[in-house]
Amino acid sequence: MVQRVAVFSALSRVLFGRIGGTRVTMYTSQKKRSLCWSLSTEQGLSRGSHESVITRGCGLFNMHANGKVYLIGSGPGDPELMTVKAVRLIETADVIVYDQLPGPAILKSLPEDAELIDAGKYAGDHTLPQEGINQLLVDCAKAGKTVVRLKGGDPYLFGRGGEEAVELREAGIEFEVVPGITSAIAVPAYAGIPITHRDHASMVTFITGHEQKKDESMLDWEWLAKSNGTIVILMGVSTLPQYIPKLIRHGMGTGTPVAIIERGTREDQVVTTGTLETIVGIAKERGVKAPAIIVIGDVVRLHEVLGGVSV
Repeated sequence: MVQRVAVFSALSRVLFGRIGGTRVTMYTSQKKRSLCWSLSTEQGLSRGSHESVITRGCGLFNMHANGKVYLIGSGPGDPELMTVKAVRLIETADVIVYDQLPGPAILKSLPEDAELIDAGKYAGDHTLPQEGINQLLVDCAKAGKTVVRLKGGDPYLFGRGGEEAVELREAGIEFEVVPGITSAIAVPAYAGIPITHRDHASMVTFITGHEQKKDESMLDWEWLAKSNGTIVILMGVSTLPQYIPKLIRHGMGTGTPVAIIERGTREDQVVTTGTLETIVGIAKERGVKAPAIIVIGDVVRLHEVLGGVSV
């Protein structure tokens, strides 16, 4: 115990040299901007006690201090829409836990010297369950790592960022949320659809197409059908045949314009338009797939004026 205290105390005072029989070297990581220590034991400390004194590698005494987790929104898919802060933190991360929604361009740009962990959820195939992702973030932080949890859009808008934040807080892990440009606004904008307009809609409602409780919906479809505003649906492609009839049944006009924007803001963005009456059949015929944003309401008419080519 005396040896350990002596080593800890002396490390704060030297750059290069010897402490008893232990050679100490301190160096600076070019990328992480953190101090790293390398110790080799010549005498005085056994190999076991040496390893218990300090964890080798970047980070000062990582076995005694937790790292930090950044819940980062990468935006809607266009790399140029990522925030400056997001880019900076990604470049300095030890571990990056990502899903597929950031898109190929952003994922290909992730730093090669970081540990990259695919936690993405694919149709019918979850690489990791949410509970596993939560535990992974906690474990990496407890190992002293700087962790980036990279999500598409904004982490707190249907991105389960709130769930992960609660888990981190309960585990005593320091974390920070880095907001991203939400796809719910940016994707319609890239398709020439302003989600509000004084002549068309004075309110907008964001909803998810995938609720956690399948048999007990938290959505009031009657209110939505009569709200006379824009409805933006995230993760709603596969459930399109379920909720479109609900809107019609509760009184929304069958001629209400609908747009489905696949891979919004990316080079391969595709916009499919129709009406409440026709959109389910059109989407099936054209093989519309996620990721996509669905916009319902009169503002969709502006796509013909402000947007590009629809299919």
